[in-house]
Amino acid sequence: MTDDPWRRRDDEDDDFGPPLFADEGASDRTGRISFGNDTGQLPHWTEPPTGEMPKVFHGAQEPDADLDVWSSFSGQTPVWSDEPTNPEPTRLNPRFEDLDDLSPVFESDEESRLGEPIPFEEPAPVRREPGRIQIGTDPTDGAMSRPMSQARRPRPGEPGARGPRPMRPSAPGASGRGSRGKSVGGTKGRDMPTAIGVGLVLAVVFILALKTKPWVVAVIVVLVLGLAAVEYFDRVREKGYQPAFIPGIMACVAAPTAVYHYGVGALPLVVFFAFAACAVTFVGAPGLDSNPMPNMAITSLGITWIGVLGSFGAGILAYSNIPGGRNIGTDTLCLLAIGVVANDVGALFVGSAVGRTPLRPWISPNKSVEGFLGGAVMTLGAMLLIGMAGKSDTWPSTGHLLLLGLTIAIMAPIGDLTESMFKRNLDVKDFGSIIKGHGGVLDRFDGFLFVMPAVFFLMVYLQPWAAK
Repeated sequence: MTDDPWRRRDDEDDDFGPPLFADEGASDRTGRISFGNDTGQLPHWTEPPTGEMPKVFHGAQEPDADLDVWSSFSGQTPVWSDEPTNPEPTRLNPRFEDLDDLSPVFESDEESRLGEPIPFEEPAPVRREPGRIQIGTDPTDGAMSRPMSQARRPRPGEPGARGPRPMRPSAPGASGRGSRGKSVGGTKGRDMPTAIGVGLVLAVVFILALKTKPWVVAVIVVLVLGLAAVEYFDRVREKGYQPAFIPGIMACVAAPTAVYHYGVGALPLVVFFAFAACAVTFVGAPGLDSNPMPNMAITSLGITWIGVLGSFGAGILAYSNIPGGRNIGTDTLCLLAIGVVANDVGALFVGSAVGRTPLRPWISPNKSVEGFLGGAVMTLGAMLLIGMAGKSDTWPSTGHLLLLGLTIAIMAPIGDLTESMFKRNLDVKDFGSIIKGHGGVLDRFDGFLFVMPAVFFLMVYLQPWAAK
């Protein structure tokens, strides 16, 4: 057998290298290649080809028997037929007469709907474990802050669908459209006799402190802010956060103390030390399981909201210590307290009587636009009566008192809504239960936190005592 049966004779001069089967035992003594007794002797590779087909002798088969070239591949010789052995076309053995027959074989029920839109099924939300906060996420899972719209709710039978909810009366004012003709505000759920009694006791204590020394009132401010900080950090820890508890409370107490003694210029230094203390707390943690970013953020929120904003109350009181201050700080803080209380009372009773338009229903369905306007009118009325009666030596101008009342009427509801928004996000009713009928300290003094910085800067800008 030649090395290349398709080789032309004019290629004989090409150098094909040494013999392919040159290892020991592959050739006999004559130099001819042999594969055993079944093939016989082959001509030497240097001899010219004869053009004859090789003869194969297998067992007792005759030399002139037909060569079965398929025997090395299978035990059955293929048979040519004009008709297929399987007349019925299948996916693995199709039979086509023309190209148009391709479509019924390869198209399935799903493949034939390529032109139709595929319905999207939103997967069911996965509830995170409340014990651990993932970086960049909210451990409350935003259950109260991200209500699912009606269009995105899974239908019955789809993944994530729940069983039918029991019918229950909806809260008044749950939506603006459904609340028309119904009262939004109200005193439902509050023990009004207890709330009024406790409020009177707090007012008496505050007035007695004003009659003594400014530092006594400053001590009350520091105590209130410290209790509010404890309530806040305790509540967020219950909801899965891991704030820097001790540095956070110390910062909320140190901020008003430093402002009372050194002025508001000390606030940046307090904030810096507080942030550094929180950072060292989480740097010393064993690993990322402490979730430093969300917990640093929740700690900084409490320090800013309670400590920094509340420290301006001490800043107002500090004006009573300047030479010739004439009780500027205590008088201004007293007017501030009267305005906030008047705003709360007016919003409560006006909203419960005629409130029908929700102010921000997703935050608090019981707060209405009518209640907001009623609180503003009550605050301005209280300031107007004080000005007409001439009861304030520090704010003798009625115009300045009306500006003070307008500031309180705007900022107090913002502080109240902010605290309600945080409670809704945490899914809690109150931050604490220290004050009977009012909830916690933070629930009672939430409006003051936004009013005190605004009144402080208004006082510094107007300097109403100089107008006398």
